[in-house]
Amino acid sequence: MIQKWFRRKNIVLCIMILLPVLGTGFLFAQQNSDPGMSGGPGRSEGPVGDDRNAVFAREEFRLGVQAYNRYSFNEAILAFERALSYLPGEPLILEWLGRSYYRSGMEDTALRQWQSAMEMYEDGAGERLLLGSRIETVRNRRSFFPELDMDARYVESGRYPGRNDEIILYRQPTSILALDDASVWVAAYGSNELVRIDVNGIIRQRLRGPINGFDRPYDIARGTDGRLYVSEYRGGRISVLSPDGTWLSYIGSKGRGDGNLVGPQNLCVDADGYIYVVDYGNGRIVKFNPEGEFLLSFGMRSGSFPGLVSPTGIAARENQVFVADNVSRKIYFFDQNGVYQGTLVNEGLLGPEAMRFTEDGKLLAADASRVIIIDPDTGLIRELGAVGNSLGSASARIVGIDADRNGNILSAVFDAGEVSILTRMDDMAAGLFVQIERVVSDNFPLVTVEVLVQDRLRRPLVGLDANNFILSENGRAAAEQQFLGASYRSDNTDISILIERSPQMRALRDETVLAVRDASSAAGRVVSVISAGEQPVKEQTVSAGNNASYTGRWRFDLGLRLAATDLLPGEKKRAVVFITSGSIGELGFERYGLSELAAYLANNGIVFYAVIVGNNAPGPEIQYLCRETGGEAVPLYRPEGIKPVIEKLRRESSGTYLFQYRSSLPTNFGRAYLPVEAEVYLLERSGRDSTGYFPPLE
Repeated sequence: MIQKWFRRKNIVLCIMILLPVLGTGFLFAQQNSDPGMSGGPGRSEGPVGDDRNAVFAREEFRLGVQAYNRYSFNEAILAFERALSYLPGEPLILEWLGRSYYRSGMEDTALRQWQSAMEMYEDGAGERLLLGSRIETVRNRRSFFPELDMDARYVESGRYPGRNDEIILYRQPTSILALDDASVWVAAYGSNELVRIDVNGIIRQRLRGPINGFDRPYDIARGTDGRLYVSEYRGGRISVLSPDGTWLSYIGSKGRGDGNLVGPQNLCVDADGYIYVVDYGNGRIVKFNPEGEFLLSFGMRSGSFPGLVSPTGIAARENQVFVADNVSRKIYFFDQNGVYQGTLVNEGLLGPEAMRFTEDGKLLAADASRVIIIDPDTGLIRELGAVGNSLGSASARIVGIDADRNGNILSAVFDAGEVSILTRMDDMAAGLFVQIERVVSDNFPLVTVEVLVQDRLRRPLVGLDANNFILSENGRAAAEQQFLGASYRSDNTDISILIERSPQMRALRDETVLAVRDASSAAGRVVSVISAGEQPVKEQTVSAGNNASYTGRWRFDLGLRLAATDLLPGEKKRAVVFITSGSIGELGFERYGLSELAAYLANNGIVFYAVIVGNNAPGPEIQYLCRETGGEAVPLYRPEGIKPVIEKLRRESSGTYLFQYRSSLPTNFGRAYLPVEAEVYLLERSGRDSTGYFPPLE
């Protein structure tokens, strides 16, 4: 009896050493055992068996967490499933299982696991609220790169004030130019400068032009080569600046002749680099070539065109130039040679000012105190929102407008002397989607954390810095936090090339080799080249394949999965480039469905490009993958080639941020599950995520 008692005592002591705190579920066995876990003579075998299950579950859980942080999501799923076989219904395991399914592209399964985990937590518990928010966000997502919805409603979410108490920061803003890092250039007419303001409203840079300064800067436009063009209202000219803001030269001069300007206001640059400027004082539009040489003027009365009275906003798309008139309250359009084509908007405007084309081809416009969006094909107008000003008046005059990289609309409110920020109403309610993607603890106690920040529609938020984040462990701010960088600032890119090996591609070997070569030269690094045959394989060299590799049983789904998985440990700006005849094949989705593959790419930040060889059009499945991930399908032999498309990857947004901190938590010789939480704040919006990790075994 005494020997049996000691054996039980030793078992329980070992369990107590190996069983650190993991969460309420992992303590379930202890809570239902003898309160002291003493393992005394009267203790039955039942609680000991339960404790063994907890130990086995915990070990599988540890293996699953480590596999997840190595991007081995399938391995993580198996480990978490085994852990649940020992402790069914444990919410922490269910939550991690959901994370693994989500990163694997199985969103419906992930949602079921998160729902089960949420139901295990008590009402009002932080874990329950966090899971509920995540479930709602994932369910409501519609597309990877949302457009400005013509039916959406935008509300003021913040402002970049022009003054701080008695300190003047800038005066009388007239124009906004959004940058790739979500900061904006603001033309400050009243203080004769350009100011660059980041997402937190901090002025990061000031430009005052050449040695004699700007003379009332009014509008800013970016050229195809990155140069900035600044109209100077009182100077009667355009200043040309390098992409970093160094003044280079002037275009035009004050006067009424050819190439002269009087009170130049808004301007734009078309896809070919030609510059169009509103010559307000002369009531016309003046066009210059990319070198700054005068070409022509238009907009005066002629034929059926009554002539511009008070030209304001201007925007160019393809071979059309759109011009707003503040007095006639109309928007006209011309061809690139200034020939009048017609009236886009005849009625419904209050006083149009600046216009910008959005990425999806709509006209975003300032109209008195409201922001509107216009379909350039139909002239249909929708009001997105309106602004007041900081002085409390009912309305304000918007003279400059643009949409930033985070989906906000920024308005230059001239009379209020500030920039107003408008955000989707439902985005304000939903907050930010924050996900701790990976925790690396190899150098413990130094811990590295990757945090992904998106809006509710999966659009990455860029421009954040250390001021927007708080990392904590067990409710306390993590020690020695360091902001290591943001992926949107990097120009490094990775691609995997996936080659269709259908019988149709056998006759297109030369085109395939050319496509692979062009894609490789445009990318930063080629991680792998995958031949999508019946059994997809990695090519040792860039090759067009041999006769045996072409088969009607080629597998698109397996090939895409392999190509995408190779990208996971690499750069955050990454893409799969699919060399294809345009089809997917009969066995294209034998194992993985289309929506599952799209989610796998999107949930891991992988863009899908398709290069079409031959004369076929891309199939609907290819178009869907491109659309859902922000990619594009292009023919190999288009005039500009495929290189510019893949080079665009360097400019893509990526919302991953890297941090390091020093943990102060006890490790239990590397067997303790250590919690970490990330909170993110941006103006009036916020979001958070919590997870954990295991330090190295000692």
